[in-house]
This record gives sequence, structure tokens and C-alpha cells, in this order.
Amino acid sequence: MKSIDQNFQSVLPTRTAFLKRHDLKPEDTTLVQVVYETNNFCRYRTLVDNDKGDGITRHPTIASDALVVTQPGHALLLPLADCVGAVMYDQTKHILMLSHLGRHNLEQHGGTKCVQYLISQHACNPHDIIVWLSPAASKEHYPLYAFENRSLHDVSIEQILAAGIPIENITASPIDSAADKKYFSHSQFLKNNRDTDGRFCVVAVMRA
Repeated sequence: MKSIDQNFQSVLPTRTAFLKRHDLKPEDTTLVQVVYETNNFCRYRTLVDNDKGDGITRHPTIASDALVVTQPGHALLLPLADCVGAVMYDQTKHILMLSHLGRHNLEQHGGTKCVQYLISQHACNPHDIIVWLSPAASKEHYPLYAFENRSLHDVSIEQILAAGIPIENITASPIDSAADKKYFSHSQFLKNNRDTDGRFCVVAVMRA
């Protein structure tokens, strides 16, 4: 088993190359580091300039399920196995959140709570927030047993709607990460349906 240091060093070149290919500076990017050794999967934080580079150019120190930035040029990177990466953007206040929505936090109503964080901490109006949901595993490949075997996308949308965001503000990718081999799928790797394990990622940034 790799140590934390070995894992960080092994993924650093790929993440750095990906960011640079999209004209983003690694030193201006923060990792959304999801940690499962906890009972709380609804951990949210608003970043400041000193948080730039955390988990990208230096070892990660921020464990979170969603991060928020309020200034342009501060990018957020979220690695994904099969879960949903939710990009939430307040078009009026220009506030950006990148949220991880997987089985653990959806069972704690994380789709609703991350929007409520934007409302309570940044006075966002949910009608001003637009949402994009990343590719994720479908219910055929990854049913959520706690939600009557529904999909990650379906449950995420239901919870986001419950927070007051209108349905017309939500766009979900039609891609099934477990079926499309352009994407890594951890669940399919565990079922021996993929030769290699890995992560795809979402990067979100407000351009100046």
C-alpha cells in the first residue's frame, strides 16, 4: 500500500500537466480532498488566497466535501471515482463552489446542505445559482440502495431542488462513467471490468 507521501508524489505530475494544458496555474489551484475516515461527509470551507496550491503544489491539509472561492483565478480540482462533481455558480455574487456528491454525503443530504452553506455563509439566492453535474455511474452500475436503487444523478438533483434551486438551473452530464471507457471507474475496476484503476477530475475556476 502506498503511503500518503508516495500517493501525492505519484499523482502530482499528471495533475500539474492537466492544469497547465487548460491554462491554469498549479500554484493557483486547490484540491478538494475527500477523506472517508470520518462520520461527517458535509464539510464545507470558503478558501482564501493562502489556500492556493493546497494539495497541488504541496501536501493537502484541507479535508472537505466542497470548497468555495469568491475571487477569479482561484481554481478548484476534484478527483472522482464514480461520484458526482457538482459545480455551483452564483451568477449575481460571482461565488463558485465545487462539491463532491457521493453515496456517503448524499445519505447525509449533502446535495441540500452544500447549497444551504452558500445561502447561510454567502447570502446566495438559490435562483441565482446554476449547477452542472459531472459524469457519474448510472443506477444500472451503481444503484444507491438507501434511495430505492436510484442513481447518483437523480438523488443529487432531488436534493439540490430541495434547497431551492430551480430545475431549469441544473444541467447533468448524460455520460455514464461506468460504461464509457474514456473515464476511469473505480466501481468497475473492483468488479474486474477494468484493467486499471484511476480517477477522472473536474476543475472549476472563475476567469478574470
